[in-house]
Amino acid sequence: MASLYKKPVKRRDPKTGKMITMNSKKWWGRYRDEHGLEKRVPLATDKSAAQTMLNEAVRKAERKAAGLDDPFDEHRKRPLSEHVADFEAYLTNKGSTADYVNTTNQRVEAITTGCGFERIDDISASQVHACLSDLRAKGKSIASSNHYLLAIKMLTRWLVRDRRTNDDRLAHLSKMNADLDRRRIRRPLSIEEFGLLLDSAEHGRELQKVPGPDRAILYIIGAYTGYRRNEIGSVTQQSFNFKSDPPTLTVAAGHSKRRRTDVLPIRRDFAERVQAWIATKPGLKHYEPLFKITDKRTAEMIREDLDAARAKWLGEAKEEVERKRREETSFLAYENDDGHVVDFHALRKTFITNLTRSGVTPKTAQLLARHSDINLTMNTYTMLGVCDQAAAVEALPPIPTSSPVEAQVARATGTDGPTGGNEGAKMVPTVVPSSAENGAKRLASATLRIAPTCTEESVEPRSPRRVENAKSSEEIGATRASLQRAASDCTRIPKVGLEPTRPCGHWILSPARLPFRHFGKSVMHSQFECDRRSRQGDRRRARNDGVNRCSRPIRIGLE
Repeated sequence: MASLYKKPVKRRDPKTGKMITMNSKKWWGRYRDEHGLEKRVPLATDKSAAQTMLNEAVRKAERKAAGLDDPFDEHRKRPLSEHVADFEAYLTNKGSTADYVNTTNQRVEAITTGCGFERIDDISASQVHACLSDLRAKGKSIASSNHYLLAIKMLTRWLVRDRRTNDDRLAHLSKMNADLDRRRIRRPLSIEEFGLLLDSAEHGRELQKVPGPDRAILYIIGAYTGYRRNEIGSVTQQSFNFKSDPPTLTVAAGHSKRRRTDVLPIRRDFAERVQAWIATKPGLKHYEPLFKITDKRTAEMIREDLDAARAKWLGEAKEEVERKRREETSFLAYENDDGHVVDFHALRKTFITNLTRSGVTPKTAQLLARHSDINLTMNTYTMLGVCDQAAAVEALPPIPTSSPVEAQVARATGTDGPTGGNEGAKMVPTVVPSSAENGAKRLASATLRIAPTCTEESVEPRSPRRVENAKSSEEIGATRASLQRAASDCTRIPKVGLEPTRPCGHWILSPARLPFRHFGKSVMHSQFECDRRSRQGDRRRARNDGVNRCSRPIRIGLE
């Protein structure tokens, strides 16, 4: 049974200085937990409050013993700041980078503090919405607001996975459309702009302690691999494999954003240029990074090289009219007329856009970009202009000719009809059975005449060649037709009086040599019964005798 008592404690008497025994100020409770073990806990100085607390402890112990306890009760009582600290430790132990952990923790604390959340039960979706709206009102973009929402939702999902609560209160919240308020849109560089940028960087002055030739190789790696700045900063000589076919560039999983080892094939001319550049640095060790740019302001670096390249391009204009025309364009400008900018990460967008322009499939572009979502590859990192769209439209098939004038023009240009206007063209089947040259006479059923119509161009008209019968089926002992026999004649010429002249496409899959009988759409055939000599192995004599005693019919699936 549970009971209240005051715990005896020893204290020093301030008058006499002796140790005396006296009762504690707090009431204590004695009860048995769900395992039957006796527990003693401090309660309160007020007896009524202490009795209420003891009754609650006994009720919880009984519910736990019956399997009806709340496993999240203790976590709900803890301050939310302790859960946030545990979540930060979880991200660190998982192997996330320090920048990612710090940024995520800062965003989570900004939401929890701004909304005034102190316990898990205080988390409210409406208050999070209001807090995000305040952030946008203070100048944050919709994309930044989505990042804050993603951070706080990561916390609530982790609370559920770590068995600290049974409900994710922010699960139904979704991101806003970032395209409605996109503050920074990067643009890809054209091949002409990139060439002038490389020339300006290679012959330019040193920027942020990075020589011009080093910056040129840095830009080449960014535009021809799509690697991010930190990934390029981890590249060493050992990252390249110039002896493989094709050459490759590898980024270790510890430096990759997706925490995987990324091996990317590179162009042969790219590999040769990097090799020549590495040869100019004999003191560089194999394990040292080629570019120490993790602490550099690469956006400012590429902007200065762009300004230098544009100034040189404008200075090359010999006439004043040409110079004014060039000044009105956004060629090599850091920001174009649409507000799209060129920073270091724009080299990655240049890489992915050039992949799309070169005609690779979207899946290949996604793999080379190392994106988990195809929409990110196609919508965010691919920017195609009107010229690219016009080229795609021009690749469509031409309009079919229908009027007499158009048909006459088509005939004059040799583009009408399936043979391109060549009257000497012949219709040629793809393959025919060998029985066509062995005197096959029986046609396939209508459902089996599936050969496509194809043509064979000829220089001058000539009459079709008659297929001569080499030998009969009995003389050569053929039992079935071969379906992999190439045909060189366009028209089948049967013997007079047997059947009309037909295109040779119906020869394909013709069962002329097979003992088939046609019954509508289904095909039935009889199973051969061989006599005693046939069962003993004398198949040739059984074939010559033509033994064909009918047994039970067997249906075969040729429909």
